[in-house]
Formats: sequence, C-alpha cells, structure tokens
Amino acid sequence: MAQQVKLEAATRTQTGKGAARSMRREGKVPAVIYGHGREPEALVIDAPVLARALTGATAATVLEIVVDNRAPVRALLREVQRNPMRAADILHLDLYEVHADEKITVSVPVHLVGIPDGVRNFGGVLDQVLRELEIEVFPGDIPESIDVDVTGLTIGHSLFVRDIQLDKAEILNDEDLPVATVVAPRTEEAAPVAPEEAAPSEPELIRKAKAEAEDAEDKA
Repeated sequence: MAQQVKLEAATRTQTGKGAARSMRREGKVPAVIYGHGREPEALVIDAPVLARALTGATAATVLEIVVDNRAPVRALLREVQRNPMRAADILHLDLYEVHADEKITVSVPVHLVGIPDGVRNFGGVLDQVLRELEIEVFPGDIPESIDVDVTGLTIGHSLFVRDIQLDKAEILNDEDLPVATVVAPRTEEAAPVAPEEAAPSEPELIRKAKAEAEDAEDKA
C-alpha cells in the first residue's frame, strides 16, 4: 500500500502573484485543495514542513491534510510546481481531495523483479517498455509500486499488461501493450577494412631522369 503522509496547512485569503511571492519570501508555499464538488480552498503551508512531507512522495501518495485544526481529509498530489532553476523550491501545490469509499484513477510505477532467463543464460537485454500503469482503486489500497516478475522471459518474448493481475485494483491500460521484453544481444559491427594503399607513383621528372640515365648507360 502506498505511503500516507500527514500535512498541516492553514487557509489564506490573499491570492495573486504578488501575495504568492510574499509568502515564499516568508518561507511558506501557497496551495489549493479541491475535488468532490467542493469549492477550491486556498491554503498556505510551511515550506520546510512541505519539503519533508513530500520526500519520496509520488502521485499515488495519499496525503492526510489538516486545515486549521479541522478534521483531516485525504488528498492526492495533482500538481507540484517547482522553481525551474532550483527544483528543491516548491512554488505551488495542487491537492485533490479523495474519499475512502470512492475509487480513483492514479498512475503507479512498475517495478521489474528478477533476472530474465534470456538475460542470465543467453546474454539478452531486458527492455522495460512501460514505466507506469494507470489503475482504478480505492485510496486505501493504492500500491507503492506494481511488482512484475520477469524471471521467465526468454529472448524474443514479452510480458504484456494482460499478464499482470492485481487483487484490489483494475488496470486501465490497453491489455495488449508490452510492459517488458528481452531482446537478442547487440553485436558489434566489424570495423571496415581499409583498402591497401597503392605505392606512390614516381613524379614525371624522376621517371624521365631514370630513363635518361639508363639510356646513357646503354650508350656507354
């Protein structure tokens, strides 16, 4: 099951770029939470607290948001805007509220497990085609990752979406999409053989001088 993180926030009344810049200078991050027909609510979160909470978090991480000491609500990360010059600086956060009894759609990373037979015994190369799978699942059942055993793959064979079974979630990707495949080992192309260089021809003057010398010898 995906990790759950508790995060404290406060409501804010000031909006706009100027207010957001002021908050960031004070070490705070503007955010918004929405979903389930509720009006979007503007929030502010302490930057150091947010940075610690999001360490290792993914789009599948369930956040427990406490706003102004009210009852906590569950939410998913919908968008994290970062400073393009300094990725550690979070500029804005979008949160989407979820309910425990309603399924949601999330993308979960695929983790390949094991060394394929075609790699171990025949020198093949494992190629992971899909890095994430889109699933429909209850918030409490979101997996941290989807582990896929590839030990049985031989050269020229693939593992497809239809080969993966999840107990508590439905995979939404096309079942005929390959997830991983083992390809034949890549052979190095032989370097082209350079043609033999022809012996340099003698300049015309040298050939003429040789001919005159031989003629002179014949006459001697």
